[in-house]
Amino acid sequence: MKALDIQGLTKTYKGGVQALKGVDLTVQEGDFFALLGPNGAGKSTTIGIISSLVNQTSGSVSVFGYDLTTQKEQAKACIGLVPQEFNFNQFETVLQIVLNQAGYYGVPRSVAKERAKKYLAQLDLWEKRDARARELSGGMKRRLMIARALMHEPKLLILDEPTAGVDIEIRRSMWGFLEEINRQGITIILTTHYLEEAEMLCRNIAIINKGTIVENTSMKSLLSKLNVETFVLDIKMPESGVESADLLAGFEHRLIDDHTLEVDVEKTEGLNPVFTQLSEKGVQVMSMRNKSNRLEELFVRLVESAKQAG
Repeated sequence: MKALDIQGLTKTYKGGVQALKGVDLTVQEGDFFALLGPNGAGKSTTIGIISSLVNQTSGSVSVFGYDLTTQKEQAKACIGLVPQEFNFNQFETVLQIVLNQAGYYGVPRSVAKERAKKYLAQLDLWEKRDARARELSGGMKRRLMIARALMHEPKLLILDEPTAGVDIEIRRSMWGFLEEINRQGITIILTTHYLEEAEMLCRNIAIINKGTIVENTSMKSLLSKLNVETFVLDIKMPESGVESADLLAGFEHRLIDDHTLEVDVEKTEGLNPVFTQLSEKGVQVMSMRNKSNRLEELFVRLVESAKQAG
């Protein structure tokens, strides 16, 4: 089933600014979907329309088969939104915030209390349930926004920059939680500036630029377009040391520190010449991995291509 079906969506603001120019987008039930684009590309407008915060100019949007114009209440009940800005009462306690949210959707109090404990515990906030929101760190507030959005157990969760300003350890913990609820059947749409995040989490992706979808495909298919792959090698230098420029001939490479080397390898080439050259210079390769965030190169390329075409 289609969790989200957008056809011919346009939005023109007062003054004639056209934010969306005929967006077509489909997200299947159970997907973990990335919606990416530079600032001002139309991401926020699209999310605003889906969540009924912004009125469309033309086109149609349906959520799990409910038309957003004619069946707005049913469609809204299917959606949980985690906006970019903190929009809760900073003077309420964590528990009050999530229980009040459940009340807005008619969730019985006894059920709401059970869900509050469940989601706050899973997001490491249960011990903070009696703390006022203003006392929380930025990372805790982000997690509170997610818990609040889940209180009516929506079928579609939309996250707008959910890990902005959050340190990497907390970010990875949140990734694990989101992956788990996606496995349990919740469809997730994610916007993020951390392209590594999209690459790690999402199976399908759409890139929007200047109000138009410029790419809509699977993450695997998109990444296959890369001609160059970056490998991160954990190395052990010889006691005599080797200058970075002398490490490898014929390969773009960057010595990050004495133990970490990044090497760009074209898909038509193998890694054997890299290993051979390093071995000849007395450099041991202890381990190797693909570098994440390969998506960034593609993202920049696609946006630049769209600019030239426009």
